[in-house]
Amino acid sequence: MSRTISVIGLGYVGLPVAVAFAEAGFEVIGFDLNPDRIAELQKSFDRTAEVDTNRLANTNIIFTTENQFLQEANFHIIAVPTPIDDGNEPDLRALLLASEIVGKVLKQGDIVVYESTVYPGCTEEDCAPVLERASGLKSPEDFCVGYSPERINPGDRDHRLEKITKIVSAQTAAGLDIIAATYGAIIKAGIHRSPTIQTAEAAKIIENTQRDLNIALVNELAGIFDRLGIDTYDVLAAAKTKWNFLPFEPGLVGGHCIGVDPYYLTHKAIKHGINPQVILAGRVTNNAVAHRLAEHCRKWLEEHRRTSPRVAILGVTFKENVPDIRNSKVPEIYHYLAQSGAKVEIFDPLADPRELEKHHNCTCSCPSTILFGKDREAYDAILLTVPHDALIGDGWDVIASLAPEGVTLVMDLKGKLDRDQTPKNVVLWRP
Repeated sequence: MSRTISVIGLGYVGLPVAVAFAEAGFEVIGFDLNPDRIAELQKSFDRTAEVDTNRLANTNIIFTTENQFLQEANFHIIAVPTPIDDGNEPDLRALLLASEIVGKVLKQGDIVVYESTVYPGCTEEDCAPVLERASGLKSPEDFCVGYSPERINPGDRDHRLEKITKIVSAQTAAGLDIIAATYGAIIKAGIHRSPTIQTAEAAKIIENTQRDLNIALVNELAGIFDRLGIDTYDVLAAAKTKWNFLPFEPGLVGGHCIGVDPYYLTHKAIKHGINPQVILAGRVTNNAVAHRLAEHCRKWLEEHRRTSPRVAILGVTFKENVPDIRNSKVPEIYHYLAQSGAKVEIFDPLADPRELEKHHNCTCSCPSTILFGKDREAYDAILLTVPHDALIGDGWDVIASLAPEGVTLVMDLKGKLDRDQTPKNVVLWRP
């Protein structure tokens, strides 16, 4: 049977998948509930910057918000966000809504594959029943459900979809064969067949949980070393000379993966009577970093008797060279310093100012103000929070222009600036 692919959810995960299948010769329907997103994609523009205009313009994908188009597909891929709520509990609303939408168009013999990150058991215990109720069919007798976790690293031009081994799993051996063969048409790095769906779900969720814990360790070490007057990046440079040292670095942990996924696992653990102390301790440590950094800046300004200080924050997205602001920790620094009496300005060449104000109640200045403006004002402190290439491509040039006179604190959160080139009037701080 030939496969017509539908991809539900056209974010940083779903869109590259849809484009890859279209380029491999499949008929592809790209579905998203956001009409603005669909309108942009129809004009070959991807706001996530994961797929360039030329690739979009040369695909035959049907981009739509209309459910009826999904009826043409027999292989459905669900790649919608799985965030957490204010209580750090899994928010499955988008996932279950997508399941209902797909369920209403399901036919005998269809395949439904979930790529969204979930806790072990979610696909079969939470999603499959929704598919069954909406379709009136039963799985795996009438249709097959599978799970193939996304592994995309936003902004990474080296580790692309086709270069990352794809984990696949399914309810049945026959379904697994179909899913493996279908993904095999676009994945060059190979296919890993997981024995069960829960195993695949667990494999995905520990990838980011492991990273979260390793970063938490280094963040805790950075706090210790700062008190001792030791540069953390100097310590890491020395430690990395041993072959088996894991080179994690300190920093703000935000975004839609590392700072979220561990809570899906702890949610499931607690439901089964297990207290996941280590995982939650890592979350507490990483969630405290923004406050620690902001407090360091506040104390420096106070000690240097800066009244009504001006502070520039460079970068507000959750990581460098991507426009995504979801769960960014930088706004926490902004609000802390603003509430301490500082006049704080955010500059970011990639962030959408409207989205930033809507979701984080922050204002973001046009990047040309600092990159190309002639009348630049001096700041008492400058925080290089997200080192986009546009901000540090010329080394100290942009930052030095914001500190033309007087002593200025520059906090280089990721150790990207050359210490040997530090301007004389700058006090450089690194974790």
